[in-house]
Amino acid sequence: YLNSIDEDKDAMIFTIGDNDTFALWYAQEIENYRTDVRTINTSLIATDWYMDQMKRRTYNSSPVPSQLKHSQYAYGIRDYIKYEALIDSVRWDIKDFMNWVSSDHPRTKYKNLLTQYGADLENIPMFTQNMVFYPTNKIRVPINKKNVLESGIVKAEKEDLIVDYIDIDLPTSGLYKNQLLMLDILANNDWKRPIYFTGGSYNDAEYLWMKDFLQLDGLVYKLIPIKTEINKNNPYEMGRIDSSLMYNIVKSWEWGNSESSEIYHDPETRKNSISFRGNLHRLAKQLIADKEYQKAEEILDLSIQKMPIDYFGYYSLLEPYISTYYKINKFDKGDDLYQKLSVKYDENLKYYSQLSNSKNSKFSIYSFAESIITDTERYRSLLETLLKSKNNSLKSQAIKQYISSTEFVSELYGDYEYYTLLSPFLKQLFISDDKELARELFIKISSQYKERLSIIMSMQDDKKAEYTQSILNDYFELRSLVELIQKYDSEKDYVLEEIKELGLIGEGLNKIID
Repeated sequence: YLNSIDEDKDAMIFTIGDNDTFALWYAQEIENYRTDVRTINTSLIATDWYMDQMKRRTYNSSPVPSQLKHSQYAYGIRDYIKYEALIDSVRWDIKDFMNWVSSDHPRTKYKNLLTQYGADLENIPMFTQNMVFYPTNKIRVPINKKNVLESGIVKAEKEDLIVDYIDIDLPTSGLYKNQLLMLDILANNDWKRPIYFTGGSYNDAEYLWMKDFLQLDGLVYKLIPIKTEINKNNPYEMGRIDSSLMYNIVKSWEWGNSESSEIYHDPETRKNSISFRGNLHRLAKQLIADKEYQKAEEILDLSIQKMPIDYFGYYSLLEPYISTYYKINKFDKGDDLYQKLSVKYDENLKYYSQLSNSKNSKFSIYSFAESIITDTERYRSLLETLLKSKNNSLKSQAIKQYISSTEFVSELYGDYEYYTLLSPFLKQLFISDDKELARELFIKISSQYKERLSIIMSMQDDKKAEYTQSILNDYFELRSLVELIQKYDSEKDYVLEEIKELGLIGEGLNKIID
């Protein structure tokens, strides 16, 4: 984390849990490393003694900017402040918000509201009467562009991307003390010092409700006044990436003996590779978008070299690396990675295939169904990625191996589900001139479609109507398969038979539709 933060900028970083906080404390307190960074634990900040520490200079780190005094956040004071929608159509400047919630004026307390509503105060606890409330949850954070540029939060060449303000909507329930103090720091910082987050959570509150204004720098997220909306289809990839900056950050990391065969890679170490691999892959993709292909390859190679597959596991996280290698025309590296990953699934599934098929056995495939299906799905997804390779021989062999290793899983999936999911691989077998296997697979897939169409079409007319969409989907899939064999295997007699049979099925469908 510390190596990902701008140096000598008096930066602050919000940490969430023990795993990220303790490591930073050790580096700063014991190793005297990067003491220019202020580490702020978002859980401990709710305690008055910890906030008192934050407001004192520590090593090379200045006190955190704050307007709340000890008496205003002491134990039992402002532990929770509640929202009351009195002026919810008004958006307050964050400084106005802080001035309100930090005030001890009677009008900011619940007692004032209760009195106005004519409530019987004798029946209401003093804690509730003394509770502070906020009358609007709509807050505006103005951007001091001069401070943003001087502090290096945004590079000068990106000045035109800086927004004038950031609007945030606070919870309509209330705020806990730690959230209030985080907002206090934000309001009084005025963009003079960079603010970072360690991540590890996707809760909006951990990022001060500004997840659309983050930049991924190595392993940390920096708060920046440049909007980058989160992809709703992939909400876990937060923030923009400055590929030049992040490349330099990553290249400065020291990996120790992470790739050594002489050490034990404990579960926590292996788990940490999830963030590293994901972030390095995001960097590689951004480098490709910026046409820095050589650097992209370098980052992909670095990730695999420093976190070897055999030691770190989490094979599914490396699957995207294959297609990314293909994008930069490094097909040999993508193919090699596929082969290393597929072996892992092969080994697992071959073991499972030796188990009993009996549902009554303790050691049956049904006892391990979840693991078997997970490995099968990931293996098939891996194989689909390989289809982008230029090595037809490898692709053909890989399809054979996949079928050999997974065909027993049809017991769990059912024949229809298992074989129809193999449709994307049929074309490749024909292209690779492995026509015998292609014909065999075609028969298995098409027979499943034909069998189901036959069953549905033999139903009574009032029942058929319920399955119209399903019938059409299966028919069009079958037609695509027949068109495929027409293109690649037209000289064989079975193709004419399949065309005739498809025609008869089509006639039957027309009657149903009519």
